[in-house]
Amino acid sequence: MKQQPEVNQQQPSLYLEVYCQNEEPCLPLHTSIVLFLLSYCECKLFKVYLVFNKPSSESLRSQLPESLNASDIQSAALPQLVRGCRLPAVLDETRRLCRAGLAVVLRHIINKTIVADPSRNDVQALLGFKKTCLKACAEVSRWTRLCEIDIPSAVEEHLQNPTNEDHQVPLSVLTLERRLAEPVKVHNDDKIRRRKLQEQRRDESTESQGNLDSESKPGQSSQACDGLELRAALAKLSVDSVPALTTRENSEIRKVKTADLPPLEHVFAEGLYFTLTDVVLLPCIYQYLVRCSLQARAAWMLHRLPHLVRWYSRVQEVPGVLRAAKACGLLLSIPQVPMSALPALSAEASPTNLVVQEEGQDMTPQVPFVGGPRPTMTKLKENGIEAVFTPHPCPSWTLPWDSLPGAINPTEGKMSNIRAVRKMQQLNNLVAMVTELARPGYTIVDFCSGTGHVGIVVAHMLPDCQVILIENKEESLVRAQNRSAELGLENIGFIQANLDYFTGPFHIGVALHACGVATDMVMEHCIQAGAAFVISPCCYGFIQNAVKFTFPKRFVPAYSISEHMILCRFADQTAVQLPPDRRLIGKQCMGLVDMDRSWAAETRGYSVQVMTMEPESCSPKNNMLVGRPLQKSGLEVTTSQLEEPVYN
Repeated sequence: MKQQPEVNQQQPSLYLEVYCQNEEPCLPLHTSIVLFLLSYCECKLFKVYLVFNKPSSESLRSQLPESLNASDIQSAALPQLVRGCRLPAVLDETRRLCRAGLAVVLRHIINKTIVADPSRNDVQALLGFKKTCLKACAEVSRWTRLCEIDIPSAVEEHLQNPTNEDHQVPLSVLTLERRLAEPVKVHNDDKIRRRKLQEQRRDESTESQGNLDSESKPGQSSQACDGLELRAALAKLSVDSVPALTTRENSEIRKVKTADLPPLEHVFAEGLYFTLTDVVLLPCIYQYLVRCSLQARAAWMLHRLPHLVRWYSRVQEVPGVLRAAKACGLLLSIPQVPMSALPALSAEASPTNLVVQEEGQDMTPQVPFVGGPRPTMTKLKENGIEAVFTPHPCPSWTLPWDSLPGAINPTEGKMSNIRAVRKMQQLNNLVAMVTELARPGYTIVDFCSGTGHVGIVVAHMLPDCQVILIENKEESLVRAQNRSAELGLENIGFIQANLDYFTGPFHIGVALHACGVATDMVMEHCIQAGAAFVISPCCYGFIQNAVKFTFPKRFVPAYSISEHMILCRFADQTAVQLPPDRRLIGKQCMGLVDMDRSWAAETRGYSVQVMTMEPESCSPKNNMLVGRPLQKSGLEVTTSQLEEPVYN
């Protein structure tokens, strides 16, 4: 491969973690995954930094692609915006926008590669149908969490404990095995399934005529089984466009009902096509299989993972995978699993049953909503629980909208005048409370920031504070960055990441209309940091038990989860089109759900007020939670942590 050209100072910077084991530097799996994608995409658009926690004289060159132009950097020397995030992370050319977290960074590498070379169909296909592969955040998506966090973590633990003789297959790997065993349902798959039926009929006809080759090679039976699926998958990755087949199925095939068509078998992790998920999983499964091959009962363990072993073999047939793997020091091979003389798995010990049993421990069945909220509200009232709202401390406070720059005013955005006025009223409420809590030198984080309506106003109004906008959607954050650049704001930074990937210190967290459990995620992040919070919840009907949160929080044992979900459902019944009495019940349900949240925070050393934004007509979701830590020590971030602007 060609030598890396001299680095352009305008290149974005990619920061990858390195850790030391037995005084030797090692690459964690998330770093190996990023390097593998860079090699697969043949991407040289980033200046790569390997981040060490302490100086090391050992070289990692043998584990890096030869074409990679990488430099070492100590973690203490990281830019402040990157230092507040979990790696991997990318800092853009402006040094003000940081993308953090494995899935976000990988998707960004793919997008940059496509922009630089639109002909890379194979790279574009990695984003999957509608470009949503691993887009949902791990906090709410079990699939993203499994691929981005659970499997890499399980394999990492397996690798770092070489003396562990426990032969149990990790639960996350068993979960993947179960998913690979399920039939595939992909967009517009009827045509492929009819082609499969046609091929099956043709093969049956050929067999009946005695034309089968009795001396076929051992691998041909497997190829015949998944030939169509694999051909369709590989065709999608072709750099050259593949002409569509114009042959039409015979009438017998066309008349077969969709329900009677043969199912498509899994080829790759997400179904039929090779996607970013396979890129994430390949280095993990490679390392796991290599470690398994060194154990005495390797054949027994692999016998429990037949679909995973098959997937591992298929991935190697994808053009470019072997090249990229070799460049990263991954010596892929097809694992040989002697199936004879292996004990059969009992039904109770099968991977599917083990996973179902394990997952059943933390999965709450969804109970259908029955009836209205009044019985639950009555039950709570009998237990002394009613919605109570704190009076607004400054109901008439308003921002000086007439004197503010146009780029700050929501009326300048793409929204109706009525909606813009309501947005201004909402901002009045949140900014008033943040202004009351803020002190010079504070760091304020606008969570779920969207296009920056809250964060940009706060940065303008509080020039002595640092403001960070955190948002998962890249398009929204780029728009916010452009707005701040137009205003010339110097005290603002941007992070595209899921909440869990932001680890930096801050004093105040704010969120306007954080949907569903996003409100609980923001509250938890603020409590963990000892920070105050100003949050306006939204979409109560989306609240559900998730990986990190269960409901109700503090009303137990006053009522059950099903009763709480009834309150959440009716808390969304506050639209202006509804009758007044129904809106009143909806408002009371909102208050009860938020009281449950506030009581949970109070048990952890917070004083929390649930109040109504002024005027109430500013939004159907007009609740506001204002929390202050009773122990001020949690807010006292040292001056040395804040003396450097967050965007440097």
